Amino acid sequence: MIKTALSVENLSKVYSGDKKNSPKINALNNISFEVKQGEIFGLLGPNGAGKTTFLSILAGTVIKTSGKINVWGFDLDKNPRQVRASIGIVPQEVNLDAFFSPKKLLDLQAGLYGIKNSEKITETILKLVSLDKEAESYSRNLSGGMKRRLLIAKAMVHQPPILVLDEPTAGVDVELRKNLWSNVKELNKIGVTIILTTHYLFEAQEMCERIAILNKGNLVALDTTKKLLDRIKTKKILFKLKKFNTEIKLFLPNINFYIISDSEISVHYEKENVDFEKLINYLKENGLKILDISIHEGDLEDVFLKLTKN
Repeated sequence: MIKTALSVENLSKVYSGDKKNSPKINALNNISFEVKQGEIFGLLGPNGAGKTTFLSILAGTVIKTSGKINVWGFDLDKNPRQVRASIGIVPQEVNLDAFFSPKKLLDLQAGLYGIKNSEKITETILKLVSLDKEAESYSRNLSGGMKRRLLIAKAMVHQPPILVLDEPTAGVDVELRKNLWSNVKELNKIGVTIILTTHYLFEAQEMCERIAILNKGNLVALDTTKKLLDRIKTKKILFKLKKFNTEIKLFLPNINFYIISDSEISVHYEKENVDFEKLINYLKENGLKILDISIHEGDLEDVFLKLTKN
């Protein structure tokens, strides 16, 4: 039986206005969801959606207004220390002491959690995040990707079963991002539950098994990544053609034609309503010679924009 790693029930957070008579701000509106043990779960939303408020409540720096949070079997109100011990939060900002080595930083972090020297697993964690060869280097000499991995290592010193990654690849180049995700997948393979926030939606689409989308404090979607992608009904096709007369009138039921140039046409239609073969034949019958076809089936960004644009 799969255990629930994190349970959120009717969670709300209301901020009072800064000035007298100023309106209250509903940062979170009665949201509920669960994260299963061992999954990579995406928590997405535009700026101001409520993601930071939620993570701050988990971290203990913001007090919720109402609702329940249960982490690894511990109630946030009744067992706050056990909840903190069950979570490792990797912040978006790189906050490392430039003159400490990775090994010293992890040993210090473990000490803050009250972990005895005999129980520290510093070397093991450094190997997990591929920093064992840089264990004695100054943190200031590490690359951007290494610093990100060191933040993950710091969050792992007390061996939490849940790891929260807040925008872990912000400002990281493509190669370092690839290495970072490889490390995250390895952590997940050994049983660590991952909760991910990111503005790079293609990352969430590739990494996450299930995704929750917040907008203006409301939970507007919660489903598997596959089912969210299945919501995209519109197919977009770009035809590259031999030069043609742009004055041509194109019409087929249930299809929108957009002439981009004298050698490109974009076609949009609902997947269930159009026979692709008939579309191709129609273009040929109108004297259009097809040189290349690019098909866009829709991605998580399309779903995200559709759910959050209003």
